[in-house]
Amino acid sequence: MNTIKLFIAVFLLSFGSLAQAQNSITFKITDEETGEPLIGATVYASATMGAIADNNGLATINNIEGESITVKISFVGYEAIKNTYSIPYQGKMPIEIKMEHHHEEVEEMVVTATRTSRSIEDIPTRIEFLGAEELQEKAVMRSANIAMLLRESTGIQMQVTSPSSANQSIRIQGLDGRYTQLMKDGFPLYGGFSGGLSIMQIPPLDLRQVEVIKGSNSTLYGGGAIAGLVNLVSIRPEEEALTKVMVDQTSAGGTTLNAFYASAENRWSYTLFGSGHRQTAYDANDDNFSDLPETRSITLNPTIFFKPSETDEFRLALNGTFEDRWGGNLNAVDDREPNAQNYLQENESRRMSYQLSYTKTWDENRRLTLKNSLLHFDRGIHQFQYGFDGEQVATFSEATYSFGQAKSSWLVGMNIYSDRFNESHDSNSDRSYEQFTAGVFVQQNTQLSEDWSLETGLRLDQSKDYGLQTLPRLSVMYKAHPKLTFRMGGGLGYKLPTIFTEETERLSFRGLQSFNLNNLDAEQSYGGNFDINYKTAIGDEWTFSLNQLFYYTQLNDPVVLTGPTVGGAYAFQNANGDLSSKGLETNMKLTYQDFKLFLNYALIDTELGYNNELQKPLTAKHNIGAVLVYEEHGKWRIGLESYYTGKQFRSDYTETDDYWIVGFMALRKFKNISLYLNFENFSDTRQSRFENINLSNAINPEALEVWAPMDGFIMNGGIILEF
Repeated sequence: MNTIKLFIAVFLLSFGSLAQAQNSITFKITDEETGEPLIGATVYASATMGAIADNNGLATINNIEGESITVKISFVGYEAIKNTYSIPYQGKMPIEIKMEHHHEEVEEMVVTATRTSRSIEDIPTRIEFLGAEELQEKAVMRSANIAMLLRESTGIQMQVTSPSSANQSIRIQGLDGRYTQLMKDGFPLYGGFSGGLSIMQIPPLDLRQVEVIKGSNSTLYGGGAIAGLVNLVSIRPEEEALTKVMVDQTSAGGTTLNAFYASAENRWSYTLFGSGHRQTAYDANDDNFSDLPETRSITLNPTIFFKPSETDEFRLALNGTFEDRWGGNLNAVDDREPNAQNYLQENESRRMSYQLSYTKTWDENRRLTLKNSLLHFDRGIHQFQYGFDGEQVATFSEATYSFGQAKSSWLVGMNIYSDRFNESHDSNSDRSYEQFTAGVFVQQNTQLSEDWSLETGLRLDQSKDYGLQTLPRLSVMYKAHPKLTFRMGGGLGYKLPTIFTEETERLSFRGLQSFNLNNLDAEQSYGGNFDINYKTAIGDEWTFSLNQLFYYTQLNDPVVLTGPTVGGAYAFQNANGDLSSKGLETNMKLTYQDFKLFLNYALIDTELGYNNELQKPLTAKHNIGAVLVYEEHGKWRIGLESYYTGKQFRSDYTETDDYWIVGFMALRKFKNISLYLNFENFSDTRQSRFENINLSNAINPEALEVWAPMDGFIMNGGIILEF
């Protein structure tokens, strides 16, 4: 009898345990306002138990043990929900979860480059957005500047313009750096002479987000945005004070200290950013020539906000960057003295600027903004028996007024931009110039229907020496399905001539003839792009997204450098033909639990119509990227990445090798401390492995065309303190 009772007891316990293990709970997750399913929303119970909402917003957790379960439901841009449910659940299923927008998260996803301050998902203009997590990852890889951050974006190339200074220029979709407008908080601060070292002098620690718009966008901010624009958005103070300190050390002798503080007190708030960088001359291939120059740099950037009322805000930002670089023969670098046998190039630069703005906000649809900025940039390039010195003073003033309704908004404005460059008086040929441009513009955004949105714009720019430029722009967006969106846009652009290009930077402006820029025509462009964005959930734990972009840009009357003559002289002229850039960009993202896989491909076909339709030198037609990331929120972030660069042509149209770069990064977060270790290019891919490079005794090492990394494998590690 006891045996029978024991058997029944074991059977009942087993049955109860089995039944308990089979308990499940299902949620239907939707947007509270629209009722649309939130595809990819996460339901988290534990490290081994959770689910992802499918195409209908449904998420199911199976095999629940215990008498209750606590879940946290989250989705980007929405307020997280945490609830506890009894098991087995006796109520109606699926459980309806209606999520509200999280105001702080929405602010992070709001873009400002289009001047509209709207959510990125509601803007017809195609915008690539890099948020706080991606910025932190790139800061870990390269804490001294944003070159790494931009280089690893699809369709963007960082072209080294000088092997001795290691200066880099940003190329978007195959077009030279002078066709990209680089901005900080909506102010164009890095054009002309100051653009020469700009990418290398912007640390990423104080950035909240980076916005990239590709294609002709001169309508937004004037001439210079033929290839696109990059807007760097700074962190704003919040109610809770923020302190961030980052110390980084590299195996190549580089040390960086970054510090940031933000605080808000009643009507006043402020941020303070400081950065110091020290790099010893680093020789990767033992040819006694620096592949990384010796560098000393300091950056200070205080910003003050004042709100006299709920509707008014003043902002004043100051910036100072002071840098010295010495690159060349290591003996000459040590002695700080060049000679006929030992090449040395010294770069001294001093960048100081202020940005002042006033914003009056009556409501979310009516706003007045006034801006003014001034930049002073002084740079000297010194070599044996040669020097180039000059200073740039650039000003920018703008007034905009936005009005209308949520479904139909207008923005009108005007701005004035001046750029004056003065070469030092001891130069044999003075290449000073002055440019002045005034513009008016209007922009209109219309929600045509629930599925269709339209954005149009028109700008009229009057230049002192180049006449009137008329620049229309149009973008349209169609939401065919919550999972599928189409965007199409295009516009005209222009660029005023300047002596500061990638080619003249590589020459250190040596031999560039004195000439009158007014003899040249402004470069004109037109272009357009079309992209498809698709996202979906696959089962309960997978999500997939795809963005496919097609683009075309044509540049008429391109300004090209000719020479050298027998006497070694160079000059500019408008080419007899055009330059075109066309291609596609593919971006895929696949997520599974804590893993994310990013795949991208870029086809960049940049042809010189004025040179028999040949591919533009030092521009790889095929580029591939693959990044695998594991992230346990608040604890670990581990990444493995590889990038492929296809074959390129040198200026003499000999062909280079193609190559892969592989890197690995690991970051461990604690409460207020993060430790990280980064193995950048641990495959040690460098140009000296493909061709013999010995610059030690070179008289003109700047003649070397750089088409692959020069520095090879570098390991860096550090600590981040955040309070």
